Amino acid sequence: MKETLKKIADVCKLIFGYGIMIVLFAGGLTFFGYLAALIIGGETATAICTFIYKQIVPVMIIVTTCLILFGLLCMYLAGEKALVPHSKKKKAEQTHTEQTTD
Repeated sequence: MKETLKKIADVCKLIFGYGIMIVLFAGGLTFFGYLAALIIGGETATAICTFIYKQIVPVMIIVTTCLILFGLLCMYLAGEKALVPHSKKKKAEQTHTEQTTD
């Protein structure tokens, strides 16, 4: 059962990674859209900025929020707990430190 959850979590992490990469790329494209509007100027620049602000940015916010929730679900399926004060990584470091001091 645990291995099945790990395989599902690995696929979910892959989807999450590519999704976040696409959203970050879209965010970079909006920057270049605003930059082009700055260079062009006038009414065309206003139309470009309005299109980006009203059409693209709200979709990016919704997709990003969904991807973050999906990523948290993937982490919990894998048994990772990143939103707790003590993670496995810290415990491993503490154990290693205790072993080297003895």
